[in-house]
Amino acid sequence: MWWRNPAFALVACAGLAGLGLAGCGFQPLYGSNSTTASGAKLSETMAAVDVQPIPGRVGQKVRNELIFANTGGGVAAPQKFKLRIAIREQVINQLVRISGDAKGQVYQLEASFKLIDASNGAVIHQGSAVSRAPYSRYQEIFANVRARYDAENRAAETVSESIKTQVAAFLASSA
Repeated sequence: MWWRNPAFALVACAGLAGLGLAGCGFQPLYGSNSTTASGAKLSETMAAVDVQPIPGRVGQKVRNELIFANTGGGVAAPQKFKLRIAIREQVINQLVRISGDAKGQVYQLEASFKLIDASNGAVIHQGSAVSRAPYSRYQEIFANVRARYDAENRAAETVSESIKTQVAAFLASSA
């Protein structure tokens, strides 16, 4: 009989699994047709997030990355949300030699953020992001400075991407 055929059983199971997943509500977070829960385009909602200034060189790098990611380099939409970010930097010595000098270091960047509704000032979402970027120490001073800057930039890019993803996921499901 046709229902005892293993190929038919496999196709039937795949079809039932496909029907089950069709109703799960999965929607890609990034894309031209991504929308929020209210039906607004996610890209327009993200462009309405005003990233507040963050002190320091690394803070400015995180802020610039977020602004560019939210607006795509275009003009920001009228402000609906404020994003306040506090960062904490730390350098951890690795591979310590017998002489006591560190051959390598790890730059760690921790950020905590609050997404605030601009209309009433209420905190609607908060979270954190952490990144670690290793780098080598050299005899030359300029090489050490450049290696540290590169590690800071890598960590800032990772943290800003994490914050952007968390905010986008929240806005896609609630705004």
